[in-house]
Amino acid sequence: MKNILFTVEYDGTGFVGWQRQPGQRSVQGELEKGLALLLDQPIELLASSRTDAGVHAYGQKTNFIADFPMPVAKIRRAINGFLPDDVIITQVEEVPMEFHARFSAIGKRYVYKIIRADERRIFDRKYALTVTRSLDVEAMNRAAQFFTGTHDFKAFSGKNGQINKSTERTIHSMTVSEQPQNAVHIEVVGNAFLYKMVRMMTGSLLNIGYGKNPPEAIGQILEGKMKRIGNTAKPQGLYLVEVYFDQEKLRRTL
Repeated sequence: MKNILFTVEYDGTGFVGWQRQPGQRSVQGELEKGLALLLDQPIELLASSRTDAGVHAYGQKTNFIADFPMPVAKIRRAINGFLPDDVIITQVEEVPMEFHARFSAIGKRYVYKIIRADERRIFDRKYALTVTRSLDVEAMNRAAQFFTGTHDFKAFSGKNGQINKSTERTIHSMTVSEQPQNAVHIEVVGNAFLYKMVRMMTGSLLNIGYGKNPPEAIGQILEGKMKRIGNTAKPQGLYLVEVYFDQEKLRRTL
């Protein structure tokens, strides 16, 4: 038996999300279908993050356990031949049998991409949020610092799957920065994230960037003194960049 870990990159546009759903096209479903053809047996993948429809990934992590004769070094090229154009395996490694892509993860890094423009950008609409109004990026970055640390993020959580579960999470770092070609990136590293949490935090930061609320509003929301501001940002701008399993590697990122 082998425990195999994949690093997966995908364009989330054409998927209902990561998780397999009957009659729907999912990233998990496409990968499991390709693996079944390659290894001639049913495969169940375990993922670090169940990304939503439209969300992209540079570094999704997923593993499976199976008995097969193919050398691990040959799997990446072989499996990519069975996959559609919008998903690819970028790295394959054998890990200990007790490894689990979700439960062994100690941190994740996401980036939300924003483009400032005078009008809607047709060819960017699937890969970033286009903003046609001015943004105070400095105020957004100040506001982002209120998210860092350990807090109850109930106000920044969708209802799906959170009933009777802890909504406390730790954000190690969060920055809002200017990027080339009039782009703005929101980058966040945390131990784990609630359903739609990054997109809800992004929506609140945008509200502050528009000048509707001061940066201190984030602290007020986390303390339960006011309701969440802004809308849930669209999924198309969100990217799962990296999943961390090693404490030292996570520390070097911060």
